[in-house]
Amino acid sequence: MKIDWAALGSVFGVSLFATVALVGLFTLGIVGLTKRETAATQGGSATLAVTGAYACFAACAAAVAYGIYLIVA
Repeated sequence: MKIDWAALGSVFGVSLFATVALVGLFTLGIVGLTKRETAATQGGSATLAVTGAYACFAACAAAVAYGIYLIVA
């Protein structure tokens, strides 16, 4: 049995990058929603933060859907 270490390292690197990127996007979405609640208590508007949060969540959902597509196809 021969292991292709270059391919294994490539898969590891891409998986690590994708994981960090998805966690970062999800965290930005949570922070955006938190800014909305903070602005609501202070009487302000945070539409940009909410729009950014929803965009982050949509990007996370798209990345997960693409990953599932790659596994199934």
